[in-house]
Amino acid sequence: MKAGSFLRGVRNIGIRTIAGVPDSTLKQFCDAVQLDGGKCFRHYVTANEGAAVGLATGEYLATKRPSLVYLQNSGLGNIINPLASIANQEVYGIPMLFVVGWRGEPGIKDEPQHVYQGKVTCALLEVMDVPYSIIDDTTTDDDMTAILADAGRILGENRQYAVIVKKGTFERAEEFAWENGYHLVREQALRTILEQCYEDSFLVSTTGKISRELYEQSDALCGNHDRLFMTVGGMGHASMIAYGMAQVDENRRIVCIDGDGAVMMHMGALAFLAKQSPKNYLHVVINNAAHESVGAMPTGYSGQTYSQIAKACGYPGTYLVKTKQELETALLDARGRRELSMIEVMTSLESRAELGRPKESARENRIHFMNVYHQE
Repeated sequence: MKAGSFLRGVRNIGIRTIAGVPDSTLKQFCDAVQLDGGKCFRHYVTANEGAAVGLATGEYLATKRPSLVYLQNSGLGNIINPLASIANQEVYGIPMLFVVGWRGEPGIKDEPQHVYQGKVTCALLEVMDVPYSIIDDTTTDDDMTAILADAGRILGENRQYAVIVKKGTFERAEEFAWENGYHLVREQALRTILEQCYEDSFLVSTTGKISRELYEQSDALCGNHDRLFMTVGGMGHASMIAYGMAQVDENRRIVCIDGDGAVMMHMGALAFLAKQSPKNYLHVVINNAAHESVGAMPTGYSGQTYSQIAKACGYPGTYLVKTKQELETALLDARGRRELSMIEVMTSLESRAELGRPKESARENRIHFMNVYHQE
C-alpha cells in the first residue's frame, strides 16, 4: 500500500491535522507526512504520544474535526491516561484516529523491549474500548477504503478508532531527508565519554542507537560492557533510572547518556533532578535534533538546546559542546567539580549501516550490570 493513498483516504474522512511520535514501522507513512509539507495536513511531532492526544482534543474543540494521532505501540502507555480521562465517550467524547505501528507482533522476531508490548497491543485497545483494524502488505486499496469508512462512522459517534500497522505494510517510496548542520559523529562522542568515564563510573544509556553504539564501543575499548545499563525500552526514563542509583550512594559516580528526543518526552525530569541536585550525577544529552533510531524525523524541538533549560531548572553545571575537543574539556571540568552537571553534545545525523545489537537479553544485561555494581 502506498502511504500517499492512505493519506488521501484519511483526508476523505475529514482529517486535516496529524500529530504523534515517529516509529520505524511507520517510516514510509511518516516520510509521506513530512513530504506533504503542510499542503494537505497540519503536522506536529509532539513531545510524547499523550501530548498528541491533547493536541487532537484541542483541534476538535476548535474545528469540530477529528485528528490523526500516530505512534509506535510502545506509546500506548503514554496515551492511556488522556484517552481514558479526556477523550473517552463517557468523559468529553473526542473523536480521533490512531495509527499504531505494531512492534513485537506475536510470531515475528523483534527486540526484547517490544515482545510483551506486542502481545498486549490489541488487548489494550479492547480494554480502552477502541475498535480497530489490522493492516499489512496484503491490504488492498479497496480494503483500506472500507476500513476508513468504518473509522469515519465511529468518529462520527465521538469515539476513537485505531488502525494497527504491521511491519512492511507501506511501500518504500521517496524518503524525507534532511541535515541538522552539526558535524561531530555521535559514535565518536560516545567513545570519548567512555574513555573518560567508564572505569570509575556506572553508565545508564537511553533506548535506541545510543545504547547500541555504546555496547559496541565499550566492548571494543574496555573489553566488556558490564558497567553499562542499556535502557532498551521506556523512552525518556533513563535519567530517572540513573537518579534512582545515584541517590543511594553519593560515592558512586553515575553517568546518564540521554538523547534529545528522550529528554523532550519527559522533560519534567530535568526540574526534579535539579531540585535533588545529586553531586555524583553527570547527565550527557546527545542532541542530533531528531528521532534517528526510528527514521530520523526531526523532533518537535529541533534546532533548540537543552543545556539552557537545565540551567534554568537549576543544574549547577551546564555545557554545550560541538567538537570532540570541547567535549573532552567539558568532561574533565564536570568530573572535577563534583556537582550535578549536564553536557549537551550536538552531533550529526549518521550511524554505521552495520551497527549491531546486543547479543545478550535485557535480563542478562541487568544481571551482569548488577553483579559488577554489587561487587565493588
